[in-house]
Amino acid sequence: MGGVAQLVVVTVLLATAAAAARTASAAGARPSEVAVGALFTYDSTIGRAAQLAIELAVDDVNADAKVLSGTKLNLMPMDTNCSGFLGTIKALELMEKNVVAVIGPQSSGIGHVISQVVNELHVPLLSFAATDPTLSASEYPYFLRTTTSDYFQMNAVASIVDYYQWKRVTAIYVDDDYGRGGVSALGDALALKRAQVSYKVAIPPNSNTDVIRDVLFRANMMESRVMVVHVNPDTGLRVFSAAKKLQMMASGYVWIVTDWLAAVLDSSPASRDPKYISNIQGVIVLRQHTPDSDAKKKFISRWNTVARNRSMTSGLNSYAFYAYDSVWAVARSVDQFLNAGQHINFSTDPRLHDPNGTTLRLSSLKIFDGGDQMLQQLLLTNFTGLTGPVRFDSGGNLVRPAYDILNVGRSGISLVGYWSNYSGLSVAAPEILYQMPSNASTSAYQLKNVVWPGDSTDIPRGWVFPNNGQPLRVGVPVKPSFKTLVSGSSPDTVRGYCIDVFKSAIKLLPYPVPYQFVPIGDGTKNPSYVGIVGMVASNTLDAAVGDFSIVRNGTRLAEYTQPYIDSGLVIVAPVKHVSSGAWAFLKPFTWEMWFVIGALFILVGIVVWLLEHRTNEEFRGPPRNQIITIFWFSFSTMFFSHRQNTGTALGRFVLIIWMFVVLIITSSYTASLTSILTVQQLATGITGLDSLISSSLPIGYQTGKFTKKYLMINLNVPESRLVQLNTIQEYADALTRGPKNGGVAAIIDEKPYIDIFLSHYCNFKIVGQQFTREGWGFAFQKDSPLAADMSTAILQLSESGKLQSIHDEWFTKPSCATDDESNLGATRLGLGSFWGLFLICALICLLALVMFFIQVCWQYKQYSNSEDADEPSAAGADGAVKRQWRLSGLGSFKEIVKFVDMKEEEIMKKSMKRRSGEKDNPAAAGFSDAQSVASA
Repeated sequence: MGGVAQLVVVTVLLATAAAAARTASAAGARPSEVAVGALFTYDSTIGRAAQLAIELAVDDVNADAKVLSGTKLNLMPMDTNCSGFLGTIKALELMEKNVVAVIGPQSSGIGHVISQVVNELHVPLLSFAATDPTLSASEYPYFLRTTTSDYFQMNAVASIVDYYQWKRVTAIYVDDDYGRGGVSALGDALALKRAQVSYKVAIPPNSNTDVIRDVLFRANMMESRVMVVHVNPDTGLRVFSAAKKLQMMASGYVWIVTDWLAAVLDSSPASRDPKYISNIQGVIVLRQHTPDSDAKKKFISRWNTVARNRSMTSGLNSYAFYAYDSVWAVARSVDQFLNAGQHINFSTDPRLHDPNGTTLRLSSLKIFDGGDQMLQQLLLTNFTGLTGPVRFDSGGNLVRPAYDILNVGRSGISLVGYWSNYSGLSVAAPEILYQMPSNASTSAYQLKNVVWPGDSTDIPRGWVFPNNGQPLRVGVPVKPSFKTLVSGSSPDTVRGYCIDVFKSAIKLLPYPVPYQFVPIGDGTKNPSYVGIVGMVASNTLDAAVGDFSIVRNGTRLAEYTQPYIDSGLVIVAPVKHVSSGAWAFLKPFTWEMWFVIGALFILVGIVVWLLEHRTNEEFRGPPRNQIITIFWFSFSTMFFSHRQNTGTALGRFVLIIWMFVVLIITSSYTASLTSILTVQQLATGITGLDSLISSSLPIGYQTGKFTKKYLMINLNVPESRLVQLNTIQEYADALTRGPKNGGVAAIIDEKPYIDIFLSHYCNFKIVGQQFTREGWGFAFQKDSPLAADMSTAILQLSESGKLQSIHDEWFTKPSCATDDESNLGATRLGLGSFWGLFLICALICLLALVMFFIQVCWQYKQYSNSEDADEPSAAGADGAVKRQWRLSGLGSFKEIVKFVDMKEEEIMKKSMKRRSGEKDNPAAAGFSDAQSVASA
């Protein structure tokens, strides 16, 4: 009761002081006192520390002659008593006292209500503890947050989740404005990291232990083992007490706790008791980061001294630093406000009046006339306080938000890193990183080693199969064919290659996963594979197992595992065996090719005969024998069995080139004939994708698969050309009938299906190359951790050889099908393949002939001059006539032909005879010398 009496006396004195201040202000002088309100819960973890900090701040302001010189700052505190209703009433009572600013409230719920009031009365509201992100300056312009918003705290939590590569978290929060606003911000922050809140656990305010235990029990049934706890400081420890009893503080769990736990640990000595530490061992705790400074150390020492003198059992926490700086922000702004010549005046609001019979005294709520100017001065605040730089951004939040990341271990609490909005996670203090560019920090995005629940140092997986008793709903397609892959009309009869791979992989998971197959389809027609994946996306199924191709449209709906078999689209077409026939040996070359080869044989024979005729006895004789020699020599070169030897250099050169040509021709003939005798010709002439697409022939595809959309969208094939097929029998029937009889020219499908099809039918072949690359995988819901774990299991199956053994067990090796396409569609060889070779051979022959005739003409000229010199000069007119006849066209041609037909030996003998007479006829010497040179 004594405390209440003292409070009444203090209130009366403050009211009197406020009245005096109003009187002075009305008179136009600088007021001697300025009233400032404060809203918080006296008996609370945050309130006890903040109350003393605010009182010390007011004392420091009033003791500082540089601030509010001649004006005293009067504090008017109000106890909200941890009640939203009472807090609102106290806030309205505070507004009656004509305060120029209010420090608080502590509660986000009260902040939402009172912000509406201060907006109307133009009284700035500075909250040092209301962290709800939905309290924004855009909605409440007179609300200023002098602490760090939970928007930034939840970004810090999301960074931790992303750092350890967890994808799903369970949010445990108090069901009020503070809790709901924080969890909403957590969901947004996790979405930016490609993670999500998979389950929300709301704890009603003031819940007892039984309610908390029931809530945690439901959370424990879920798959996520990453728990984010965002509750009130005064009831939060009961969450961990209940979790301990539910064995949720064991190995494998992750607990990330917002800054409320740091406030409890800093403020309550009892919380450091080993009993409490054992309940929270392994948790990660966030705390607002306040840089170390001399002013902070002095304040801590002073606060502890006063607290001991008052026998306070509560300790100091980070919220007290923000409360202290809030008072200084108000004092500096009021000082600037008064220095600018502004006056503290209040006026009545005509909209507020007291109806008859009411006791609310609404008319006592007055508008602060200088509220706009005071708000602007607060927004311009710029000083260094206990919490670091005190400045506001455009959203009314403090600049440079940062958090300490703590870890509770057996030996106590350790600092494992920091988070700041500037550099993210770091082992270096934010104030150090602020001095460097954001992308230059080598310490960014790191944390020290953490001790997890269960005293484990291994990073928890953060996920287990849920314990809610519901088996995994696995959808499997039921098809009328290709039962080697998957078959079964009931959950107990499902079997096949894909099913065996799934069962083998799920056995390798480090945790049990009960599952139940759900057949999809009636067995008479292929179901839509995209539809089954859509059922997974809509939570009708948990997974889809079967021959599901990993394609772009599917990855938008679900999460696929590592491919367990390679796949890709191929073309299959009918083929027919070609009979050899009596004239099959002529098929390797076209008729034009045969004609040109024969012409070249004759040409080369003539050329060699010309080059060898004058010097080689084997190329001389009667005309009949010489013609036979030409043909025999030429065609015998095909077998390298010619009897005649070449003696001239030009003849040998031509023969070498011709023998190379013959080698190429015979090798090509042999290869082509071998291919033709064993070839299987394509019945429709389709040789690959390009020829199929460019034609107008119908194309078959498997119903339900992605092939139809791929052909229409990617390859621009008209839908009218596409024919849907379901079974292996339909494949064979459509290909056998062909386009002319209502069938198809070819079928495009994935290679595993075609391999199964070809193992049953031998008169069809794969043509062209595989033109897509994909694989088959199992589909799970988006961001499901099962997809990653199953991918690891599939890789383990592959490395151990188990995956290949399963494949060999189900896929029988085709007895008549082969991937070798070298014997498909063999064609005859034509001039287009050899025209370059033939051209070179012809040019060589022509060149040899030109050189030969140049040599012959030179010899003939010298020979003619020699004969003219030997004839007596006395011949007179008869000699001249003879020479004129020789030089005429007919005579010259006959002489040249006769000269060419002469043996080289005869020419040499005449030349030697001429030399013997050179002493008597020196004129003949020139010809004799030339003849000798030519012969050489």
